[in-house]
Amino acid sequence: MAEQAQFEELARQLSAVGAVKRDMGRILPPDCPAGSAAVLTLLGRHGDMRMSKLAELLSVDMSVTSRHVAHVAARGWIERSPDPADKRSRILRLTPEGIRQLDELSRRTSHLLAERLSDWTDDEVGQLIGLMSRLRASFGDCRSGPGRPAAAPVLEETTRTPAST
Repeated sequence: MAEQAQFEELARQLSAVGAVKRDMGRILPPDCPAGSAAVLTLLGRHGDMRMSKLAELLSVDMSVTSRHVAHVAARGWIERSPDPADKRSRILRLTPEGIRQLDELSRRTSHLLAERLSDWTDDEVGQLIGLMSRLRASFGDCRSGPGRPAAAPVLEETTRTPAST
């Protein structure tokens, strides 16, 4: 097991990841904040879903999810249609415009990462992806706390990952 000093340094390095996320957030279009980008990314990755599933994947409550969904729906990036299994629920799905927006987000993010990591080898990028995936899996569902079991983790894919997922 790692020593205390290593965990302290890891905590400092993880705090610095916030600067990386802020830099990635700066490349998002003005009408697509990080929460909206996350909604588009998850719908692109997992397909059509109920808002409750989206809230679970975002690890936020329904009121926050509802605001994000309203924002992307107002821009025509998603549509909400009745759930055939439960008419009280809605199924969220990307529209063609939403797919174009998601592709633009992916292009911008990939370009920034390629630029900033241009002196990294493919193996180094692969190691970072593997270690970050393992770190996230070790934490499980970020909403879980002491005494609550962690849900099965949702591992990120390396494609189509705009700034906020």
